[in-house]
Amino acid sequence: QRCRPHNGRSHEERERAQCTMQTLASYSPTLSSRANAFSVDALIKSRETLDSVRLKRKRSHQEAEEETNLTSRSLDSLQAMQSRVPPASTFGSESDGIRVELQMHDLWRRFYELGTEMIITKAGRRMFPAIRVKVSGLDPHAHYILVMDVIPLDGKRYRYAYHSSKWVVAGNADAPMPGRVYIHPDSPALGEEWMRQIVSFDKVKLTNNELDQQGHIILHSMHKYQPRIHIIRKKDTSEASIDIDRPCSERKTFTFSETIFTTVTAYQNQQITRLKIDSNPFAKGFRDSGRLRDPMEEIMHAYSYYRPPAPPQLMYPDM
Repeated sequence: QRCRPHNGRSHEERERAQCTMQTLASYSPTLSSRANAFSVDALIKSRETLDSVRLKRKRSHQEAEEETNLTSRSLDSLQAMQSRVPPASTFGSESDGIRVELQMHDLWRRFYELGTEMIITKAGRRMFPAIRVKVSGLDPHAHYILVMDVIPLDGKRYRYAYHSSKWVVAGNADAPMPGRVYIHPDSPALGEEWMRQIVSFDKVKLTNNELDQQGHIILHSMHKYQPRIHIIRKKDTSEASIDIDRPCSERKTFTFSETIFTTVTAYQNQQITRLKIDSNPFAKGFRDSGRLRDPMEEIMHAYSYYRPPAPPQLMYPDM
């Protein structure tokens, strides 16, 4: 009887096992993609990749937090610095050394906060408050023309919501009206003359009459508008036409956000009505005990003072 080796395997069995291992090794590189995906090496690499992604995400999150904290600290510092700087004046505008200051800016601001309304009529209605400005920085010996126009603020039409007491968009704006400008009657004048006085555009009239022949500025009702002031340096004394839409280095344009208004044919906001009555020196006839009456109350108030004439007395001769 043949003796077996101490490990319990014969020589032939060892050779057979070695051959099997070599065969498996030779086939291992050609595993299918699905088999490779579940191999030990692939699983280890997948685990390492997952850990790497998690680490990168953690670092990115920490960096984002640090950046947010830095930005927050920077913003706090900026706000603290701005709080020590006085706010800029909103009623002054400057262009290339020429400065224009809106007069009665406090009154304009009060109207603006309520939502300024301007009446337009067929015959034309003056603005209140009127545009008045103080000009500085002009060449004292040069001639200037001062012009005012009114442009749409946006492409919307508005209506007044009484339940919320504010203007809301009601649709797209109507087709633009013919553009018109108002040339100040003192134009042209020397710069020193313009700077010596308050320049008033109180004779400007607004109308909704598309066939207007009086030179009034034609506007749509229930639209928002922005007045503009143009200062044009006049070179040619024979020049008659003015094209404010043409780019020109000799023309400077100034606007003030406080002067934005909504056109109406009747005041919508009673607070605007009250402020106009209280601040307009020509509205004394509309002032009463301190409150507004509705139209019916006005009729009743007027009727209360009506006294019918006494019937004529018949003269009879003494009998």
